[in-house]
Amino acid sequence: MNLSFFDQFSSPCLLGIPLILPSLLLPALLLPSPGNRWINNRLSTIQLWFTHLITKQLMTPLNKAGHKWALLLTSLILMLLSINLLGLLPYTFTPTTQLSMNMALALPLWLATLLTGLRNQPSASLGHLLPEGTPTPLIPALIMIETTSLLIRPLALGVRLTANLTAGHLLIQLISTA
Repeated sequence: MNLSFFDQFSSPCLLGIPLILPSLLLPALLLPSPGNRWINNRLSTIQLWFTHLITKQLMTPLNKAGHKWALLLTSLILMLLSINLLGLLPYTFTPTTQLSMNMALALPLWLATLLTGLRNQPSASLGHLLPEGTPTPLIPALIMIETTSLLIRPLALGVRLTANLTAGHLLIQLISTA
């Protein structure tokens, strides 16, 4: 079989069906389904303990107003954890090595962070566009440069994350074939 080094990043298919779909649905089968009454077993206890641990670690540094984000942040962390653990299974790949996945997560989270900051603390958010002690003639140019860097940030970070993951996987592939 003649494969290139970049074939490891293509989604594996079986009979034309991408194998990422069954591998994403497999952990959902392990989740307990509510019946007439909940029976505590080891699996549900471990899941509740793990969710409580992540929520506690995320919410400890925040004030009470930030606790309304607990469900969103916990579900995001658990989704990223399960997606990245999929890469350990044979014949699957990690979806976060794809630029489309990274950008699909980066853009809405960046926009939500930006809009929340502008809504809750507008002067502090806009204050980041102009460093303190800037000479007066440089103010218009510096505001345009900082605005451009703010708007490009999710694209740059998404591409950088994808490139680092790809480089790591290629390095492992090259070392393993040596």
